[in-house]
Amino acid sequence: MTTARLDLSREQILAFRRSAGGLDERLPPGSESLRRAAWAGLQDSMPRAALLSIHARVAETGPTTWEDPALVQLWGPRYSAYIVAAEDVAPFTLGRLPDDTAGRRRAEQAAARLHSHLDGRKMTYGEAGHALGVNPNSLRYGTTTGTILMRWDGARQPTVWTVPRPELDPPVARLELARRYVHVFGPGTPASFARWAGIKPRGGLTAFDALQRSLTIVRTPVGDGWILTSDEPTFQARATTAAPARLLPSGDAYFLLHGADRELLVPDAAKRGMLWTSRVWPGAILVEGEIVGVWRRAGATISLQPWQSLSSAQRNALEAEAMSLPLPGIDGPISVRWEV
Repeated sequence: MTTARLDLSREQILAFRRSAGGLDERLPPGSESLRRAAWAGLQDSMPRAALLSIHARVAETGPTTWEDPALVQLWGPRYSAYIVAAEDVAPFTLGRLPDDTAGRRRAEQAAARLHSHLDGRKMTYGEAGHALGVNPNSLRYGTTTGTILMRWDGARQPTVWTVPRPELDPPVARLELARRYVHVFGPGTPASFARWAGIKPRGGLTAFDALQRSLTIVRTPVGDGWILTSDEPTFQARATTAAPARLLPSGDAYFLLHGADRELLVPDAAKRGMLWTSRVWPGAILVEGEIVGVWRRAGATISLQPWQSLSSAQRNALEAEAMSLPLPGIDGPISVRWEV
């Protein structure tokens, strides 16, 4: 059994994740920054959550940035709605292609049926499913072939169409997906990767075994995990100054965690229950590198619920962040409401 040769503190891990995720300082506008912001995908299951995740990472994000040609929308990990870089479709689709024969056949058949029916057209997945005589949700299985893209504006059913299959072998795509997971969420484990990606546990083990020469095992406050060896200097470097305030939407990669990783990010069990609820998650309030509360939106009103007393400067920073959110369809000013 390999013994961890590096101890990482909670502070080091969170500082690295913020840095890797572009949360300490916004990136300049442009396609390269959008790709970095979407390095582990941007979950968009809550309408326009991905846009707010981009806003937390990239300067000058506007209400239509999610439609930039550098980005595409698809069903990503765990078949949730995701926005990813257009050039990174393969890891988020073929990287999750089932390893078992039955699962792969189901994916290939779903994609083939949809491609044949659409014949170059675009239509809602409800219409396509009805025409094919199948539950529209079953069409999501075909996304792991890399040939199905979609557009979902949050109000109506997704519109789907088919594209050529990415020129990358599924095992290579799986390794790239695992690299991205470890870089953004690390330290990680085969089990945590498999759960995040929505693949079977054996698939996570196989991917980590294949990456073994690129990984370093480390000891953390919540157990052993693996990081990319190339990331070790960054983990051990002096942390950069954390941003004064960020409002992270439901499902943002920074807190898209399970198990012990949640304990690391939010040590207080009662507060964890307020962030990771049994239903729709609220957004997370990030102040100077720590999650200090939750937030929600109703129309143009942003409700902030901090878990602790905040200074005037911190409150002002949060209000400024809230009023800068690029909310689509909001014509008037954004208002902020503080909740106890």
